[in-house]
Amino acid sequence: MSAPTDILQKLSDSVIEGNSQEAKKWAIEVLNSGLDPLEAIEKGLAKGLREVGRRFECGEMFLMHLILSAEAMKAGVEIMKPEMLKQNKELKSLGTFLIGTVEGDLHDIGKSIVSAMLTAEGFDVVDLGVDIPDRIFAEKTKEIKPQILGLSALMTTTRTKQRDVIDALNRAGVRNMVTVMVGGATVTPEWAQQIGADAYGEDAVDATKKARQLLKG
Repeated sequence: MSAPTDILQKLSDSVIEGNSQEAKKWAIEVLNSGLDPLEAIEKGLAKGLREVGRRFECGEMFLMHLILSAEAMKAGVEIMKPEMLKQNKELKSLGTFLIGTVEGDLHDIGKSIVSAMLTAEGFDVVDLGVDIPDRIFAEKTKEIKPQILGLSALMTTTRTKQRDVIDALNRAGVRNMVTVMVGGATVTPEWAQQIGADAYGEDAVDATKKARQLLKG
């Protein structure tokens, strides 16, 4: 049986390599060896994704690496999740980040990368999915009370829904309860300012950095 430190390193390496099958294999090894799944996520999978984020920011890795690495981390976490639930354990949380792609937009990849990066940094991420109506964002904000709400929109035709969501938050009386961050291929800092968002995430690494800064601020 592999030593615990070896397993953690293998988990980290599998994420850096973007290898979901290896991530699953070593996640199963975590369960077989009796290792703490929380430690395996924090010191293995999440550590690997943070390293990928660093390399992406430095230009040493590209978007496809980030996509594959996020998928690898997700695959490993899914294997260990039942054991975490059984042990009634939760990851340490910096805060809650509610995220979703706006109504009319079915693009998922960018949002999923952001979700994985935020999880790796210690956020409790609630991912609503894609094509989410304005009222659902408002209702979930009221119900979950996240520190940050992330609105993703890839297309020019759907980015206007980000403004509609902010209007829905105002109508529901919950706009002052949450910090709103927007992002997506056609979204700009100027657009974020124009619609009254609090922050703009250029990419997954930038969004994660700004989320940490927003909590400190």
